[in-house]
Amino acid sequence: MTTLEATEGQALAGFTRTFTRADLVRYAGASGDFNPIHWSDAAAASLGLPDVIAHGMLTMGTALRVVTDWAGDPGRVLSYSVRFTKPVVVPADGGADVRFAGTVTKVADGVATVAIEAVCGDTKVLGAAVAEVLLG
Repeated sequence: MTTLEATEGQALAGFTRTFTRADLVRYAGASGDFNPIHWSDAAAASLGLPDVIAHGMLTMGTALRVVTDWAGDPGRVLSYSVRFTKPVVVPADGGADVRFAGTVTKVADGVATVAIEAVCGDTKVLGAAVAEVLLG
């Protein structure tokens, strides 16, 4: 394992991911979550949703890539938690772009705390997204 260092205020490299309807179908198959709000326009509309929505766990897992790409080893992640604030609405044409970024907010006792941001358009889709990462 290579040495990993961090400083408070350090920005981690972010990225943008486009979620498409095909991604949602593949994720449903892989996860076993076939809730129709993730693939059926009629089911989403019946619940008052503007369109189908991405699986929360798909969004959450994708967000953690900010940390694992930086750390180089997913085994360094000691903890990870998020609060789902808004759904990622995925239109039939083109998909939904979500921007992910991270900032080191604390370094203590060989552990870096990283705040992760996930934004779709102008809307934060994850709140209180925080990972703790083993340094050294």
